[in-house]
Amino acid sequence: QVQLVESGGGLVQAGGSLRLSCAASGRTFSSYHMGWFRQAPGKEREFVAVISWSHDNTYYADSVKGRFTISRDNAKNTVYLQMNSLKPEDTAVYYCAQDKKEWRRILAVTTSDFGSWGQGTQVTVSS
Repeated sequence: QVQLVESGGGLVQAGGSLRLSCAASGRTFSSYHMGWFRQAPGKEREFVAVISWSHDNTYYADSVKGRFTISRDNAKNTVYLQMNSLKPEDTAVYYCAQDKKEWRRILAVTTSDFGSWGQGTQVTVSS
C-alpha cells in the first residue's frame, strides 16, 4: 500500500499562485498514473488533473485548464500541482491519489480509478 502526503496548501488572494506537492512512499511510484482531486464544502469530490506514469500525457478538468499544471518527479516519488490565477471557486481540500492499476494504458480520471488517497491539504482563495 502506498502512503501519500500532500503539502503546500494555504490561504491566497484571488489571482495568486500555490504549488501543491504530494510525496509517495511504500510502493512503486513510477508505474502508476497520479491524480489530483478536490472537494469543496457540501460538494462531491471532483477530478482536477492527472499525469501518466510515462510523464508524457496529462489531462485537466475544464475548470482549471490553462491555469493549473500537473507534473511529477519519479526520482523523488513526488507529484506536483502548480496553481496559477487562482479563483475563489478553487477553494477546496485538495487530494492526491494513485491509480489502482499499474501501467494503465489510458489515463484514469474518475475517483473509482484511484485506490490510494492522501489526507488532503486545504486551499482557500479569498476574493
